[in-house]
Amino acid sequence: QVQLVESGGGLVQIGGSLRLSCAASGNIFSINDMGWYRQAPEKQREQRELVASITNGDSTTYMDSVKGRFTISRDNAKNTVYLQMNSLKPEDTGVYYCNVKYGSWWYAAVRYLEGWGQGTLVTVSS
Repeated sequence: QVQLVESGGGLVQIGGSLRLSCAASGNIFSINDMGWYRQAPEKQREQRELVASITNGDSTTYMDSVKGRFTISRDNAKNTVYLQMNSLKPEDTGVYYCNVKYGSWWYAAVRYLEGWGQGTLVTVSS
């Protein structure tokens, strides 16, 4: 079993900054892609949007609306992914979930799974 623990959300004014963290622990053989999704207010779970992702080779992708403002990074020694969010706007408001694709030991083999963090609320207000 792998646990994902998020931190760093909160209330911030327009133009402010926040840094989200997500640390993975437990039965981990390897960690592959890591990412952050956002669920906007009044949206359903199925409508979560991919905000940013990073591969284990450090290739990154971003949704268009956050390019130039958000930066995703990872610390492989700590099994942690970060999302630095600058110049925040009201439309960035939502619950942010980290998503980690990982390999986990299963008897003498490795199985590849996907995990989600518990979510952290980011509110951008004027």
